Amino acid sequence: MKTWALYAGIDWSENLNDLAVVDRTGQVVATHRFEATPAGVREALAVISALRASHGFSRKSVPVAIEASRGLLVTALRQHGQTVVPVHPATVARYRGRINPGNRKKSDAGDAALLANILRTDGHLHRPLPGNSEPVEALGALTRAQLRAVRTRQHHYLQLRAQLRAVHPAAVTAWAHLNGRLFRPEAREVIALAPTSGSAARLTRRQIRDALERAGRIRLLDAEAERLHALFQARTIRNAPMVEDALGREVRATVRLLSEACATADEFAQAAGELFTQHPQHLIYLSFPGVGLLTGSRLLAELGDDPDRFATAKGLAAYAGARPFTWASGSSRKVMHRRIAANKRLAAYGHHWAFSSLTHSPECRAHYDRRRAAGDRHTAALRNLLARLLSSLHHCLRHGQKFDPAAWPRAPEPPSG
Repeated sequence: MKTWALYAGIDWSENLNDLAVVDRTGQVVATHRFEATPAGVREALAVISALRASHGFSRKSVPVAIEASRGLLVTALRQHGQTVVPVHPATVARYRGRINPGNRKKSDAGDAALLANILRTDGHLHRPLPGNSEPVEALGALTRAQLRAVRTRQHHYLQLRAQLRAVHPAAVTAWAHLNGRLFRPEAREVIALAPTSGSAARLTRRQIRDALERAGRIRLLDAEAERLHALFQARTIRNAPMVEDALGREVRATVRLLSEACATADEFAQAAGELFTQHPQHLIYLSFPGVGLLTGSRLLAELGDDPDRFATAKGLAAYAGARPFTWASGSSRKVMHRRIAANKRLAAYGHHWAFSSLTHSPECRAHYDRRRAAGDRHTAALRNLLARLLSSLHHCLRHGQKFDPAAWPRAPEPPSG
């Protein structure tokens, strides 16, 4: 970040926010407390504008540090042209301890001034929020919501499985050999119809067949109904009737929650895919092996479409956690996996992308095999492959080109780690 004449910091809260502006010497030249409303934001910006004449520059030239990367206040500041620099709260706490090691005093106004001084002294170490387009910001909201829905879906799946083990163990193994297991619509339909061992044993073949048909199954209905009927007829340990009925009610409730989570995750994935295909860069992402609509949506949402965000492919790979970092202290020197200083969502998406590319690209598979033969573990080889893919993606996005498998092996290899 270049040198500015003024630096601003905002300590935000649910109700009131504190603004502080400091000059090049670190002196506080203006403070203001305002609400996170359109009028309150205009008041805060007016305070910054009032300093324009005395310093001879526009309001847009003042960077603002805040302990948040999204939210309505951040959105309002960016809509008014402010450069917003997010600073992690843990980082602010360390700066506070550095300035006053033995003083535990804390105030909102003091934190606002501290944030402004962080930009003044170490602004070059903190990256402002990228200038992504509105579609990419919307795509980010959809993919993050989809990820939360997936995690909720997994939670309810594990919850349902644990409940079934206590009241209907045959249902745990009934679909274990099929893709999706208890996520399958037919599994949820049959379990909702008979959530306990006792109720499942009383089901007829016709009732099971009708449940499978309601769930959307169209093939081998009679054979599947016969298989499930035989499985549910097997003798098993049972709870007392009233206890079994109570546990069955809980199973039905969890099935409803799981079904809702599955529908929500699918809805967000579909919406993200539709928005992704409207972006001009989507064909570049889809040209890479192992990238489908959902993976492409997630990658674009996390990387953004600001052309100035990543100057080099190394910076992009480091942001994704695909490049190692060196820890050197005294005689100790270690090359370690970059876990903290990386986008964790992008790192997870990249791991899935690299793994999927193994079955979609002979070149990716050959590169992975070479890294494994050289002594890399599975995850290290995938990270190395991801760094290679991200290097190609950076080049393709810069030049507006689709991925060319023939040119990919000639790219320089990133270091292992």
